[in-house]
Amino acid sequence: MNAQNLPWLDLAILSALVGSALVGLYRDPGRAFRLGLAFTGASLACALLASLRFYDPESGPAAAGLQARLFGRTLFALDELSAVLVPAVALLHFLTALATAATHMRRFSMSWSLASSALRLATFSCRDPWPLVALLCLATIPPYVELRIRRRPTRVYLLHMGAFVALLAAGQAAVGQTLRASGQAPWWAVLPLLAAVLIRCATVPAHCWLTDWFEHASMGIALLNVVPMTGVYAVVRLILPIAPGWVLSTIGPFSTITAVYAAGMATVQRDTRRFFAHLLLSLASLALVGLELHTELSLTAALSLWTSLLLSLGGFGLMLRALEGRFGRLSLAEYHGLYEHSPMLAVCFLVTGLASIGFPGTLGFIAMDLLVDSAVEANPSLGIGVVAAAALSGIAVLRAYFLLFTGKRHASTLDLGLGLRERIAVLTLTALVLIGGLCPQPGISSRLRAADEILAARQARRPGPPAR
Repeated sequence: MNAQNLPWLDLAILSALVGSALVGLYRDPGRAFRLGLAFTGASLACALLASLRFYDPESGPAAAGLQARLFGRTLFALDELSAVLVPAVALLHFLTALATAATHMRRFSMSWSLASSALRLATFSCRDPWPLVALLCLATIPPYVELRIRRRPTRVYLLHMGAFVALLAAGQAAVGQTLRASGQAPWWAVLPLLAAVLIRCATVPAHCWLTDWFEHASMGIALLNVVPMTGVYAVVRLILPIAPGWVLSTIGPFSTITAVYAAGMATVQRDTRRFFAHLLLSLASLALVGLELHTELSLTAALSLWTSLLLSLGGFGLMLRALEGRFGRLSLAEYHGLYEHSPMLAVCFLVTGLASIGFPGTLGFIAMDLLVDSAVEANPSLGIGVVAAAALSGIAVLRAYFLLFTGKRHASTLDLGLGLRERIAVLTLTALVLIGGLCPQPGISSRLRAADEILAARQARRPGPPAR
């Protein structure tokens, strides 16, 4: 059998599942971590090969994989949207595990990280509605277990995720029934789905679970659960193809208000984790604004921004995690002057932070520019909101940088520089956001093709004149 035609996507998911089961048998944290890192790397390698095979025009049909034997059909497959997201998610899991310091191995559950990785890879490669709903519901379990293991409060998380699961299942049941009966989904069937994904995306007023999650979870697990933006994927697969235009339009005001509010909150936070949670919430909401407009330009912008944020915010979060590992939870109410002790950490912190807000020369610049153009063209008030959110986010990032790395001299006799594994993780993500900014055409072209596929699926469901 030609190695190129192996079912690499199946192997990526299976590697994470098997690794999760085996790592859970080890009681020694060091051995469990090394074995888990190996399985995470194997899952990343298989995901990359699956993506490369998708983009190879000369590749033949894939061999029958585990899915055909278990389900009798293919549930998980790559398309233009997922061919970039799947390896990006696998890379984020691998680099987060790689950057875990030896002193934090007990806090970072490699077994649950691998289980979450398998669920996430399966989710981002699934297009069938009910299997996707099941995966989205299952993905709420590992974060709950994380809170229980750490003996932290779970009520806020349970209330929000319970509402998410109930609305998601009820909405999909109503949509499925009406589609079978009439071929179209009425607004009252789509609204529960819309409410569910807005909760999952932590849109105002259902946003408090996100800050509570970052407050109580370990930083590594918190990043892996939120940065991939699973709620945005649910919008693309479950709502965008079937929702009436006016229902989609309701996402815009909620998302814009959330983006501006969260960006403003990020500028005044006195705790690094809450600052990062609000920054992530603001920027993720901007991607929803692009989806709401559902034009070719806005969808391309939203999908490009999504990919950019996955890498840049992932790297930015790892920088904050590295700081926490050395100094504990840092306050943003005073200057710390940490630049001299770790200049590489400071530079990468600034680069990934600026990349997340679309600074020129970084991966997010073209995406943010396209989003502003499409928002202004469709609705000037939305465009003003997008610009305001981006500006406030930029102020928040620079404020955090100056408070953490400048202002005074920090006295310490310990070596506070990055370790080798942390350097590899940090420099990999920094290089990706810079290379993507200097050579943006391949990424933008890929997201344009994905946007065309999404619009074609929507047009097939809703015959009539093209979307505005």
